[in-house]
Amino acid sequence: MEDPALLATRLKYKNKKLNKLLQKYKQRDQLQNALIQLSELANTVAELTLLYPAIHDILKQYLPSNSFYVVLQNQYTQSLELSYFIDEKDGISVPIQESHHFSEGVTGFTFRKGETVHINKQEMSRLSEEGQFKLLGTPAEHWLGVPIRQNRHIIGVMVTQSYEADLSYNEQQVELLEFISLYLGTAIERVKKRELLESEVKIRTRAVMQSNEALNKEIESRKRALERQQILFKISELATQFTDIDDVYKQVHRIIRSITFADNLYIALYDKESNWLSFPYCIDEVGDYCPRPFANGYSELVISTERSQLINRERADKLIKQQIVIRSGDDIIKPASSWMGAPLKTANGVIGLIACQAYDDAYEFTHEDLELISFISNQIASVLQTHLANQALKLSHQQLEQRVADKTKALQQSNLHLQMQIEERKKIEKQLYHDAHHDPLTGLPNRSLFLTQLEKTLLKYQRHPDYNFSVLFIDLDKFKEINDELGHQAGDQFLIWVSKAFGECIRDHDLLARLAGDEFVILLDHLSDKQQAEDVAKRIIKVMQQPFVMKGQTVYSGASIGITYSNKRYQHIDEIIRDADAAMYYAKNAGKGRYEFYHPLLTAGTTSNKVEAEQHNLSSLTTHFRSTDVIDFSNNQVQLQLLEIFGNHPILGSTSFDVLKKFTAEKNELLDLEFALLKKALILSETHHQELLFSCAAVVLESDNFTHLCHLLKQHKHNVCLLFSEEELRFASSTQLQNLEALTQMEFAVGLNDFGKDRCDLSLISKINFQYLLLSSTFSKRVLQQPCYEVQLQGVLAVTKMRHCKVIAKGPAILNFRTLLENHGLQLFFGKQVNYDKDPRGNALFDLTSESEPLSL
Repeated sequence: MEDPALLATRLKYKNKKLNKLLQKYKQRDQLQNALIQLSELANTVAELTLLYPAIHDILKQYLPSNSFYVVLQNQYTQSLELSYFIDEKDGISVPIQESHHFSEGVTGFTFRKGETVHINKQEMSRLSEEGQFKLLGTPAEHWLGVPIRQNRHIIGVMVTQSYEADLSYNEQQVELLEFISLYLGTAIERVKKRELLESEVKIRTRAVMQSNEALNKEIESRKRALERQQILFKISELATQFTDIDDVYKQVHRIIRSITFADNLYIALYDKESNWLSFPYCIDEVGDYCPRPFANGYSELVISTERSQLINRERADKLIKQQIVIRSGDDIIKPASSWMGAPLKTANGVIGLIACQAYDDAYEFTHEDLELISFISNQIASVLQTHLANQALKLSHQQLEQRVADKTKALQQSNLHLQMQIEERKKIEKQLYHDAHHDPLTGLPNRSLFLTQLEKTLLKYQRHPDYNFSVLFIDLDKFKEINDELGHQAGDQFLIWVSKAFGECIRDHDLLARLAGDEFVILLDHLSDKQQAEDVAKRIIKVMQQPFVMKGQTVYSGASIGITYSNKRYQHIDEIIRDADAAMYYAKNAGKGRYEFYHPLLTAGTTSNKVEAEQHNLSSLTTHFRSTDVIDFSNNQVQLQLLEIFGNHPILGSTSFDVLKKFTAEKNELLDLEFALLKKALILSETHHQELLFSCAAVVLESDNFTHLCHLLKQHKHNVCLLFSEEELRFASSTQLQNLEALTQMEFAVGLNDFGKDRCDLSLISKINFQYLLLSSTFSKRVLQQPCYEVQLQGVLAVTKMRHCKVIAKGPAILNFRTLLENHGLQLFFGKQVNYDKDPRGNALFDLTSESEPLSL
């Protein structure tokens, strides 16, 4: 048998071990129960304010925790804020009154340390003296603080403390509090999410309820709007479907009866001038309303305030007491228990009212009824005003018809007389205007009307430079002789005949006017080139070559014409008239019966500078040559050149002598100039390998000059073709034509220049053997614009081919129509123009510009 003492010792050891194991299981059971309760709380508690007391109740079961509080960190301010507080000694005001209470105390120390702090009163004093934290509030005997964690981050501190020395915390209780703190952070997060979810649910539920409420209101509003719209449709139909005003009143009553109580209704109209109320419509169970002066009743209150009124017994007594409404013995004996009225407003103000009333409390009108009748009262007012106006207008028409019928007979006589006077006055005014703007003899526009139209044309040209215009200043030749020989009456008849003849020479929209005496002007607009103005001038000159027969006598006259063409330098119409007049005088001095375009040289002599006028002497001008290549289209080679001599004029600058010769004062000077220029051209041709074309005036073909011409041509190398103008040869004498033909027989080359400018006359080509024929730029342009000129070109080419004459196309526009040239067989045309001073190697040929010597005459 074993020793009893050893057995007892062994049993005692086993009992001790079993007690520890039991204590351990008990502790775990307590911990498990606490965690289960905490989990249930997290799932069931809806608010944090309910969670902390429940946790406190759990802790009370296992450890001394009469003083318990929870502190959490604010995630925005990072400060420790109190979430739950129960204390035996200190109230809730103690931690709240002190700033940073928990951050500076032992709670903040635990939060910063991040570990469980279990200290007694002595240790707390020691740590406070060391500066670890401040002592705040009543010191506890035993203090236990555990950090609250959430996702490994400390979010706060859970604290329990005891003020009794014998009530301390053992290891199991500390471990229990630590385990609870581990799950407390999760529980707090779950409860916060539940709080947030319930808050969102409440917010959304409230929003849905508000939305439903707003939707219901909108539905009701739309129903009311639809009802009002239908009422407005019915009211608008009153203006068109009913013509009798009484029917309109009945329909208004029917409409109001459909929306409110209207067994008793009346419509009153207010006349401002008489200050009376009339009642054109009244349905009332008590009696009818008769017209009355404007007083102090319900109706007058609506009209004077221009506002709808709702009156019950209480308000009626109040209005009577305030003497706003005054009743007299003539008023209705039985007052209404409920009354409402709305003003009938129009653009001209209030014209009356519409009112409904009830007796013996049969119906109590509401603000909704008042709103409806106020809504339709304006529309009803417009309809009533329209019908009342129509009624008044109808009555007015009846009265007017009678008055008109009474005065019609008298007015007919007056109107007839007045109409005759008006017609006579119109004729007089028309005649006065015509006389003021037309010549009394010829009926043509006078100077005033012409200058007005010219000014408009000039302004239009300044805005649109493409719309060119021209002015022809015409002076009749030998008009004074006609007056002297035949008398002034014959002169007047001659002017009338001339005006009609000139009118046939222009277009319908052109303007022909008589300035004074025998001076006429023509305004041509919408022109494309100067040739159109020339054509009109030629027609006038031709028609003036016809004889005029008067009193058995035949007289011949003519016309000298000066022409100005639109130019940007013209700023005033006086400048245009001045230049046209200068060109006309030049044409008259040059031989009459001709036309001349204005040129600056015509007015150069008018300057007071005599030196400038003397410099117009052509013999003193320094000269130089320019040449234009004539290219063969088939091989693109230069065949010959057109030679021109230019003079450096002090006014015009470098100008061709073909232009300057027109302003030569004397015939002898012109003849000397022609031979001097020809001599220079012949000298130049001796150093040139290609044939040269050179323009000459027909004056060198006259009998006195022809011998000198032949002598000059024989002295120099025969390498020049003399060009004569087709216009000059047309009017040349027989002697001149014979001398020209003699030149061809002596094998001197001659050519015809500017062919087809005025007419296409083939007789010259048939009679004389021209070596070259230069088409004018005008003819070339017309060939491209008008099909009839293509036929003339074919005739020219046929004759020139038979006569072995070469045709040269002139004008820059022809270069753009290569196909047309090839189709008609043209091969020669003008190309690039160059200064004729040096040969291709750079050697000076005949540098007249460098010569300071004047032209030798």
